[in-house]
Amino acid sequence: MSMKFLFRAALVSAALGTLAACGSDDDAPAPPPTTPVPPPAVNTKPAYVGTVTSATYNGTSDDLLTAGLGWKGLQAAAGPALSNPPTAAEIRRLVIHTNYRALVDMTTNGGYGVLYGPNVSLQGVASADDNAGKFAGTEYLAYSLDAGGKAAATLMVQVPSTFSTAAPCIVTATSSGSRGVYGAVSAAGEWGLKRGCAIAYTDKGTGSGAHELMTNTVQLINGVTANAATAGNDSLFTANIGAADLVTFNANFPNRYAYKHAHSQANSEKDWGKFTLQAVEFALYVLNEQFAPAVPGGKGVVFQPANTVVIASSVSNGGGASLIAAEQDTGGLIDGVVVGEPQINVRVSGNVAIARGGVTYSDSVVGRPLYDYTSLANLLQPCAAFATSAAGSPFNLVDPTGAAARCAALANAGIIAGADFQTQADNAMQALLDAGWQPEATLLHASHWALNATTGVTVTYANAYSRARVTDNLCGFSFATTSLAGIPAAPAVSPMASLFSLGNGVPPTNGINVVYNDSAVGPILHNLADGNFAFNGAQCLRQQWTGANPALVAGVEEIKVAGNLRGKPAIIVHGRADALVPVNFASRAYVGANRSVEGGASQLTYIEVENAQHFDAFLGLAGYDTRFIPMHVYNNQALNMMWAKLTAGTALPPSQVVRTTPRGGTSPAPAITATNLPPIVTAPAAGNLILTSTVGNVTTVQVPN
Repeated sequence: MSMKFLFRAALVSAALGTLAACGSDDDAPAPPPTTPVPPPAVNTKPAYVGTVTSATYNGTSDDLLTAGLGWKGLQAAAGPALSNPPTAAEIRRLVIHTNYRALVDMTTNGGYGVLYGPNVSLQGVASADDNAGKFAGTEYLAYSLDAGGKAAATLMVQVPSTFSTAAPCIVTATSSGSRGVYGAVSAAGEWGLKRGCAIAYTDKGTGSGAHELMTNTVQLINGVTANAATAGNDSLFTANIGAADLVTFNANFPNRYAYKHAHSQANSEKDWGKFTLQAVEFALYVLNEQFAPAVPGGKGVVFQPANTVVIASSVSNGGGASLIAAEQDTGGLIDGVVVGEPQINVRVSGNVAIARGGVTYSDSVVGRPLYDYTSLANLLQPCAAFATSAAGSPFNLVDPTGAAARCAALANAGIIAGADFQTQADNAMQALLDAGWQPEATLLHASHWALNATTGVTVTYANAYSRARVTDNLCGFSFATTSLAGIPAAPAVSPMASLFSLGNGVPPTNGINVVYNDSAVGPILHNLADGNFAFNGAQCLRQQWTGANPALVAGVEEIKVAGNLRGKPAIIVHGRADALVPVNFASRAYVGANRSVEGGASQLTYIEVENAQHFDAFLGLAGYDTRFIPMHVYNNQALNMMWAKLTAGTALPPSQVVRTTPRGGTSPAPAITATNLPPIVTAPAAGNLILTSTVGNVTTVQVPN
């Protein structure tokens, strides 16, 4: 059992009693102390926290998890309407609707409302009551400020009315992708609220912050828009561009947008762990402000790392941020880590190998950095979409004429071989497999590129790592609203009013698209450029890595991690078929690095799930539903296991492959049942165990086929 859990009730009780006595108005004289008594500690707001605002929700008409919509309202495809202009409350309601739906399959046949969702208890019991899963409580919001007083990141803490001062707990919910501060509300926030924990959110310095350059419009912390000059340091993000340069840029490149993740010039990823730790510190401050007795000078300090159980959790790059936070945690803030499909850049140098089914992956594959593999995927995927092995790929909207031209351009550049379209496409797919993608991801490359998951990420991270300004138009790409013909054009209605609620932080989103400025016909949507999906631009993005752009390479070096979790118990859950964050590059590599660094002291469990991929929200698409299962179920299982570990001393399960069964059939797929989703087990069969071995200085992660 966790020593923190064992003694926390006594520690909190003693602290509350001591502070209450210190703040007592009892006039009875106290006996003179035999030794000087130090004054009680005063709760102090961290220096980096800006102005704090708060709002309390009743748990019926509005609440922390569903914004009053209830689990049925969240399932509705159409979100709540916005006024013109929208209020902060309307923006919040819609952003929760959008972000909740972004990370889970919302179909009943897929399990929503049955196996998971606000109305499903931690024990797996579903309720038909629409109020089930609504949580009353208070929400606190503030910026984490940089040295110049500008918004470096957004921090938010939700304290449910069910929070127990006798058994305090905090769960982090760092946003996934480039999403705003509510980005992990369904991924980790929901589970923590069900446990009665405070939730520590952060957008990790990315978020939906955008700057509409033509109108000089920005967003505030709550999504309300303002003029950049008026907003000043209250702006969520204002591009670093002088007034004269802005006029020139708008004249040459009208209707463009700067984005915080891409254009802040901060390379915020290097601070994702710091922002996650700050969210925990902010949560402790908030809890003391809300619950601790008064002492001379303010509120006392009751809740602190010694008596508050903290689980760092999220998915995708929010999960990566949680792992980074645990590595950087020298103050004992975090007790355990549970992450799903983490995007994490592992520093390996020949000391980690991965073996699966008789294949041992080389150094060039293990732990490839995000920018390396996304820029490669962005080149190859539209060609590989028509490989023989990719026949029947779900949601393949890639134009075959453009794909043939991309294949030909790749062959002419010597990147792949082949004299005809089919051979070239087959070779492009083989190049992806040789680079380290798993065969199980073969059918996903087409939809990932067609839905712009690959291109948007590549362009965003190229700018972020290079610390590029929006005016740089790196590799000829920019973000713009466009006409039906794909040409940059002023929108009938600005997307800014709804962008905080509907945007995901990475164009294309909410009408703002990825434009290639350098096409033969001038600026146009990248997938319409030059008949080959802007091959020259995609090749330039790739060459930022292969040609070793010093700024970009330095930015990537800043964000690499060693795998040292400082002995903290942790669970990583990852889908074997993940095409966006492949297991060889992220989780498998991290397991090897962790074991290499920590050896026998490691408390990391790795769960690899068959028939699972990165985007649970895509499971509502035809072809995804029949082939893949929801990862979210296993993330929740892992959180329950970590809770049992930290509060009851229950051993974590060994690393293992979970053999799931897809629903099959034809779309819409039949209803999912528990038989499709065998649980993570404490004693897996030998053929499902994931093992590590070390020979010399090389640690090998052995994954069963």
